Amino acid sequence: MTSFILYSICIILCMISFKKDKEKTKQAFINGLKSLENIMPQFLFIAILVGIILSILDPASISNLIGKDSALSGITISSILGSITTIPTFVAFSIGDSLLKSGAGYAQVAAFISTSTMVGVLTFSLEAKYIGIKSAFYRNFIAFIFSFVVAIMIGGILG
Repeated sequence: MTSFILYSICIILCMISFKKDKEKTKQAFINGLKSLENIMPQFLFIAILVGIILSILDPASISNLIGKDSALSGITISSILGSITTIPTFVAFSIGDSLLKSGAGYAQVAAFISTSTMVGVLTFSLEAKYIGIKSAFYRNFIAFIFSFVVAIMIGGILG
């Protein structure tokens, strides 16, 4: 029901936008499609990779590595994996859901999601080019530490 309401609101707002300014609305749709086109290869690669990993590892293995009982070591493993895999937020949430269903702990999944969306090991050189090495390092380091804070809070509340 919620999806129906949200889609209805989006359709109504798009119709209002189109009526107000056809060219801007068309340009917005074109920009959105280009953005989706740029994200799709990453999304498909990550989805396939997660599918393969989940088919190889059984829920017991996932629970041992990043389950509720893995505590700080599981949070660390999740944070490192999340830092390496820089992915869009909507993909990270989908992967987090799959991991939770496969036996991962809330704190560990929170660490993975927060680092995969905020820390960029693979994008560090590009980021350093624009904001400087020192600034890029501090931003990534603070985001990495913050992911532990988030994980501990989520684990304490939900775990």
